[in-house]
Amino acid sequence: MAKDMFHEAVRVALEADGWRITHDGYRLVTDLLKDALTVDLGAEKLITAEKGLHKIAVEVKSFLGDSLVYDFHSALGQMLMYQVNIELQEPDRLLYLAIPEPAYERMNRQRVFAVVAARYKINFVIYEPISRQIVKWIAHNE
Repeated sequence: MAKDMFHEAVRVALEADGWRITHDGYRLVTDLLKDALTVDLGAEKLITAEKGLHKIAVEVKSFLGDSLVYDFHSALGQMLMYQVNIELQEPDRLLYLAIPEPAYERMNRQRVFAVVAARYKINFVIYEPISRQIVKWIAHNE
């Protein structure tokens, strides 16, 4: 599967934020799948001795298509499929959708995106593709 054009920018941003990339292509293989799925990145970060090891999987999207709604719709389908299989394969790993800050700003103008993200517990990592930095983490996993 081809990597998103901002894949490397997100990888660099995660590393700069203290994450250790454990998988550059995190394969999902569960008894529900005939063929494996691959999430873009797997990472872990030791927060503190008390909190232990935090593990994430990150699907990177550029959101550069003609329609923000279509791009989100497509990413949402992937994320729902990944969520189910990550819960079976490695339930302590949280899934995040990485989207560029300009797309996030456009999405923020339409309430439907926040409602859908909350309903389906889609976590986001907002990144700045030029500076290769994490701008914001948004978690709906509780």
